[in-house]
Amino acid sequence: MTETQVRDPEGTPERSALVNADLMPTTKETAVWRTWDLFCLWMTSAHSIGSYGFAVGMLALGLSGWQTMLALFAGVLILWGGSNLIGVAGQRVGVPFPVFARGAFGIFGANIPALLRALVAIFWYGIQTYLASTALIVLLLRVSPGLQSLTEHKFLGLSTLGWISFLVLWAAQLLIINYGMNVVRKASDFAGPVVWIGMIALALWILGKAGWSIDFGARSGPALSGGKTVAAFIGVMFLMVAFMAGPLVNYADFARFSPNKRAIVRGNAWGIPFNETAFVVISIVISLATLKVYGKVLSDPVELVAKIHDNTIVIIAAAVFAIATVGINVVLNFVSPAYDISNTAPKYISFRTGGVITAVLSILVMPWKLWENQNFIVYFLGGVGALMGPVFGILIVDYYLVRRQRTVVADLYSESPQATYHYTRGFNPRALIALAVSGGAGVLVALVPHSQSVTALSWPVGAALGAAIMYALSMGRRPMAP
Repeated sequence: MTETQVRDPEGTPERSALVNADLMPTTKETAVWRTWDLFCLWMTSAHSIGSYGFAVGMLALGLSGWQTMLALFAGVLILWGGSNLIGVAGQRVGVPFPVFARGAFGIFGANIPALLRALVAIFWYGIQTYLASTALIVLLLRVSPGLQSLTEHKFLGLSTLGWISFLVLWAAQLLIINYGMNVVRKASDFAGPVVWIGMIALALWILGKAGWSIDFGARSGPALSGGKTVAAFIGVMFLMVAFMAGPLVNYADFARFSPNKRAIVRGNAWGIPFNETAFVVISIVISLATLKVYGKVLSDPVELVAKIHDNTIVIIAAAVFAIATVGINVVLNFVSPAYDISNTAPKYISFRTGGVITAVLSILVMPWKLWENQNFIVYFLGGVGALMGPVFGILIVDYYLVRRQRTVVADLYSESPQATYHYTRGFNPRALIALAVSGGAGVLVALVPHSQSVTALSWPVGAALGAAIMYALSMGRRPMAP
């Protein structure tokens, strides 16, 4: 069935408390994110210090190098399929994620999944800012070794130089977001490709030190039995999806700016199975080379950069990682909470104001302390899956099976009790029940102690259960008329 599209801004109830300029539907003039931009968006999502640390960290689950790459590739394929479903829907409806979620959860109920997504993004925003600051510290110490004295005293877990670096990058990101989504697009177009310069240079350098040979059968821990290997493989596969579960859910924030479905499909194809796999491969290659050279896997590329003796190379590499990570962070972890927080009170909170709130909260969570925890990656990602999996499943089932790709866009902004998405006082009980049950089950799976392979299943469990419950509760409900 064809999509019912109502994109005329004049048809939007501008006096409604549910709308502001940032949450308005996309127009032909603003639909400027083409295949290249979406390709760069996915490059940006993959090319970060955190992404490298994640890919390398998967070796700790006991798989060999080639097994880890294959498991991550399987996860990339699942991510690709999900991005096409969300991306095409977002492009057709033409609204940001929290407004899109109103169709499933109700005009007020949508704030629940939106704030869950915002919470995840705030944590990642702080973490990525911290990781970028570590690259900046390496750069500053090479340029001016005298700054070493600023690393001797700590306050709340960060040295003086650490605080300076963190706050400088924190402010730079606020400046970028202040100029709106067009500058965000340009930041993505720059940040995504530029990291390849640093990663390729780093790979060539460490491979040279490793004698241009590595063992893809090497592992950072003892070999696993057959059953445990399968369990670890499945765990790594779904952790790959959980790692990108947040950006996957709010992909409509960007896909809505695309002019057509073709740009979505092409951008996703180049950006996910092609580029994401390439980044995984080069990350594992670098990690296996460090295992051969140093006898251990270095999970932080900045730590590896710091071991290079040539100051010029160090300065360039550190600058590339710092600048690119800032661009990455703005795209992945600033846009979503800015929209999500704005959605709670559109008349009073703009996109920019939501961004400021995000930035302040990202300091308060003290991300450097979170990153120090060795089990943080696996259990935090499990938690992300527990929250984002159900939201994904509910949105997909509601849009494609319950509403059959039909949306009255004007009603997404209407407070009228007769409007399509008012449901029960602005909340859809079916979606909220599905979210509560599947989210609860996902959290229980995520918090299973001493079982990283089970924890990794929180995303598929949450997504499948959320989708199934939503569909079951909606059976017999007639799809809305166009």
